[in-house]
Amino acid sequence: MFMELVFPVIALGVMGLLFGLMLGGASKIFKVEVDEKIPLILEVLPGANCGGCGYAGCNAYATAVSEGNAPLNGCPVGGKEVSDQIAQIMGVSTGEYVKKVVRVHCLGCYENARQKYEYSGIQDCIVASKLGGGQKDCPNGCLGLGTCQRICPFGAIEIEDGLARINEDKCTACGKCVQACPKNVISLVPQEKKYMVMCNNHNKGPIAKDLCKVSCIGCRLCEKECPFDAIHVNHFVAEIDYDKCKNCGKCMAKCPRNVIVKL
Repeated sequence: MFMELVFPVIALGVMGLLFGLMLGGASKIFKVEVDEKIPLILEVLPGANCGGCGYAGCNAYATAVSEGNAPLNGCPVGGKEVSDQIAQIMGVSTGEYVKKVVRVHCLGCYENARQKYEYSGIQDCIVASKLGGGQKDCPNGCLGLGTCQRICPFGAIEIEDGLARINEDKCTACGKCVQACPKNVISLVPQEKKYMVMCNNHNKGPIAKDLCKVSCIGCRLCEKECPFDAIHVNHFVAEIDYDKCKNCGKCMAKCPRNVIVKL
């Protein structure tokens, strides 16, 4: 009777030992090496998983940094402080950090922009843009229905008078609003650059002038006035090259439509 109890116990013990050895061997054979820098980088990242770095989330960005495939200053939410910490972990210099913010290239509020029809549907710019391009006559202007406001995880966007407004103190340049805007009227700009063309209309001058009271007409006066070759008219609208812009303000002073503003 005693032996009938002992043998099963011994057999189970031997089987457990064999399975344990097999699992131990398999874990070594199929072990995936994880760079020890990845968890260290994850610790300093804000954990927003916003995708502003261009990767699927903080873990993907940390992995890319550890592999040398992503810039150390790629996290817009963390800013310079996080960039410096990541550089310290990687044992290199972070280089120059340029803080960016999002800005809306439009002054087409209800008073300025002509309306095609009265929109009373779902308060969403993407939905409205599928109805003849939206309720505003300007094909490239802000629809002001709050898609960017709702997608912003930091509460940096308000809708006033049919126009999106950015609170730069709250903006982390995650870029979610840039991706969400169906009119491509939002862009990332270095915060230190104070002048901006507040128009996104690509129609010829007479048409643009008719669609909105504050619109670029592509007159090129700003282009001729700029001493740094930092502003040019492309597709009938002026665009500033912020790598060349020196914040002199001469373009704003020359603009006959008051469409270039200082922020």
